[in-house]
Amino acid sequence: MATSGLNRGDAMALVIDVVQRRLPLGGIHCVVVATSTGETGVRFLDALAGRNVKLVCVTHHAGFGNGDELDLVPEYEAALRAADVPILIATHALSGIGRSISAQFGGTTPVELIAHTLRLFGQGMKVCVEIAVMAADAGLIPTDRDIICVAGTGHGADTAVVLRPAHMNRFFDLRIREILCKPSDI
Repeated sequence: MATSGLNRGDAMALVIDVVQRRLPLGGIHCVVVATSTGETGVRFLDALAGRNVKLVCVTHHAGFGNGDELDLVPEYEAALRAADVPILIATHALSGIGRSISAQFGGTTPVELIAHTLRLFGQGMKVCVEIAVMAADAGLIPTDRDIICVAGTGHGADTAVVLRPAHMNRFFDLRIREILCKPSDI
């Protein structure tokens, strides 16, 4: 299902709908959501209420933008924490120090090549894979069963995939099982 041509709110509503329709098909007990401000996380918290699904939110690391601040909006963060939703704040698995090396010395690192290859499917696909690895490395999700990952292009959510996560040291064991939705105008 394509999320292109929709405004940000409509795209997120479509992604939430697709995820809600996939969950009853079975095999999924965890949804991992990229959320920089926390808004997407709260929208999924509301949408998944009453379901037997663990929600995990992954946000930017400190210093991602300018300065040392996080992008999390205090009200969204409080709502997620009140619902015991883990919020992972960590170095991005598909950039990290490699991006710093490229910025300082030029060239491209192998990790950046992986990231750029995943972006061929859209920015959200790259982020879905990245947050799965980050959440697995933090011990927040299992690597022996499939999960749903949700991410977007810049803001909100426009991509959802079912995947089998892997830890960073076993990255190539990660498997993308189903592309539930993504933008088509990549």
